[in-house]
Amino acid sequence: MTAMTTAERREAPRTADERTSLEGWLDFHRATLALKCEGLDDKQLREASAPPSELTLLGLVRHMAEVERSWFRRVFAHENTPPIWYSEEDPDGEFHVADGDTAESAFAIWRDEIAKAKEAAAGHSLDDVVTRPGRGDYNLRWIYLHMIEEYARHNGHADLIRERIDGVTGD
Repeated sequence: MTAMTTAERREAPRTADERTSLEGWLDFHRATLALKCEGLDDKQLREASAPPSELTLLGLVRHMAEVERSWFRRVFAHENTPPIWYSEEDPDGEFHVADGDTAESAFAIWRDEIAKAKEAAAGHSLDDVVTRPGRGDYNLRWIYLHMIEEYARHNGHADLIRERIDGVTGD
C-alpha cells in the first residue's frame, strides 16, 4: 500500500555535487514519509493525531501529493493542472479524508506526482527561474530546498502520529 519500502530509503550522498545532494535529500524524505505509513491498515492511516487536530498520516500523504503537484507541475512546469483534493471552498481538503477515500488511491496519486515532479525538473538547471504570478520568482534550487523543508516538517508530524498509533518510533 505504501509508496516505497524501507529497503528503498537511502541516505543522501555525503560528498556529491549540489544537484545530486538536493535530489538525494528530497528522495530520502519522500521515502521517510512512506516508512512512517508502512505496515498500517487503512483505518490506522486515518487515525487523527490528537483531538482537536484532524491530522492523519493519510492526510499528510495527500497533502504532499498536492505540494509535489503544485511546485513542480503548476509553478515550475507551468502546467494548468487543478488541485486534487482541495478547493476554494475547502482549502484544506487534502486533510479531510472522507469514508470513500482509500489509502491505495492516495498512495498511487502521490507516487504519480513524485514521478511527474522528477520529469518536470529533469534536464533543468538549478538556476532556472520561473515566475509565480503575484508571488515572484523562484529558481529550481529554491523549490528543491522548500520541498525538503516541507517533507522534513511533516515527517516530524508523521513520526508523532505513528508513535501514537502503535508505538513505533524512529527516523
